[in-house]
Amino acid sequence: MVVIDIDNLIVGRVATSIAKQALLGEKVDVINCEKGILVGKKEMILTKYKEKKKRGNPLKGPFIPTMPDRFVRRIIRNMLPFKQDKGKRAFKNIMCYIGTPDSLKDKKVETIKKFHISNSKSVKYIRIGELCRLVKK
Repeated sequence: MVVIDIDNLIVGRVATSIAKQALLGEKVDVINCEKGILVGKKEMILTKYKEKKKRGNPLKGPFIPTMPDRFVRRIIRNMLPFKQDKGKRAFKNIMCYIGTPDSLKDKKVETIKKFHISNSKSVKYIRIGELCRLVKK
């Protein structure tokens, strides 16, 4: 079992490594989902997700999650072949949490340094928690 802290990490890049680990059969827990980062202009990212939320029918979708943990889990799901059996099994091995739950406080927490925002050339970004809060409105 692997516990990954995505505080100040670029979510898309971390999601690929999490998806690979899950496809190999490992159970992956992701903590601090609200502190993950999407790189890009804040206004453009916000309008993109607001348009996705407005599009379609409330009964048929598309359904865009507005909770940070579910939002990150959806990003990871899109990195998996989730319509195939191996993708469904891998997706069940992934759990995302807001903050750090009590059951994972004593576990060894990993962070992936190469995906940290300080290693990126971009200075424009938005945190997942802030994005979800603004998309809800």
